Amino acid sequence: FSVLENVLIPTMVYQGTTSDAEERARHLLERVGLSDRLNHRPTQISGGERQRVAVCRALINNPRLLLADEPTGNLDRINTESIGKLLLEINQEQNTVLICVTHSRELAVLFPQHQRLRDGSLVTETA
Repeated sequence: FSVLENVLIPTMVYQGTTSDAEERARHLLERVGLSDRLNHRPTQISGGERQRVAVCRALINNPRLLLADEPTGNLDRINTESIGKLLLEINQEQNTVLICVTHSRELAVLFPQHQRLRDGSLVTETA
C-alpha cells in the first residue's frame, strides 16, 4: 500500500472509501508534512515519516477518543511540536478526548494539562 492508501485503510472498514475520505487523508498528510510522499511505499520512507502516517491513520475516521502511545517517539523536535499541535487542534476542533502517553517533555508541555509520574504518584501539571 502507498502512504495515502495506508491512511485510508480504516475508512474501508468504517465507511467505505469515498472522495471525502481521500480528501481528508490528503489534508491530514499535508498537515504532517507528507503531501509529497502520497505514492511512496512504507519501505521508501523513514521511521519518523511512518510514525506520522500512523498518526494520520489514527485520525482519519474522526475518533471521539484518541489513545496515543508515544506518538512522537521517532520524531525530531520540529516534527514533535508539529504532531503535538495537530493532536491539540484535533482535540479542540472535534472535541476529541485525547490521552497521550509519552516520555517527551517537549510533547507533554504542549498540552494544557498533563500528569507526570513522580516517585510512584501522578502529579498534575498545567501549561
